Amino acid sequence: MNTTGLKIVVTDDHQLFRKGMAALLSDFDEVGEISEAGNGLELLDLISTMPVLPDVVLLDVNMPKMDGVEATRRLRLEYPSVRIVILSMEDDVQLVSHLVSEGVNGYLLKNADPDELELALKKVMKNDFYFSASLTSAVLKSSTTVVKQSSYMSDIDLSERENQVLQLICEELTAAEIADRLSLSARTVEGYKRNLLEKTGTRNMAGLVICAMKNNLIQV
Repeated sequence: MNTTGLKIVVTDDHQLFRKGMAALLSDFDEVGEISEAGNGLELLDLISTMPVLPDVVLLDVNMPKMDGVEATRRLRLEYPSVRIVILSMEDDVQLVSHLVSEGVNGYLLKNADPDELELALKKVMKNDFYFSASLTSAVLKSSTTVVKQSSYMSDIDLSERENQVLQLICEELTAAEIADRLSLSARTVEGYKRNLLEKTGTRNMAGLVICAMKNNLIQV
């Protein structure tokens, strides 16, 4: 076991899927400890006993006792630093949009290629978000409201520098890379990121990126 790698909890009510996912994850160089839970309640109970919080929770949507939507809400309240990636067969745009508004960091279909799963983990850890190209395209084409926003989102008042930072976030640059590109300090960039979250009413970088694309705040 890679003791320094990512700590991941696979949460799904189908044991065969969990075991298969754990076996797959164990082959990834960046993955360390892998734990399992059968539903949202088991997940929360498990995390409450862990000496170190997991880096990523891979979370199914449809589960008994506590589904992925409620588990996401609880995780965001109790463990806001834990990154959440939804693994689901559901490709419904409204569901994706709703889960983004609840604060998930990524969404991946269960029929995705193993290479995409590995990429998603890397992107979520580096940039705080990951969505497949097909899901991003579907969300952009949908008229669904992705984030809790006013009807005047198109009139949001971003400064020139905030627009620059937002564009680079959506291009998947890290805070350090953005700081280097714009000749700013990383702390200043983090300040701009907080301002952007506040002005758009989004909860994390995933919501911010989807919001920016949905409302034509960036060039895509």
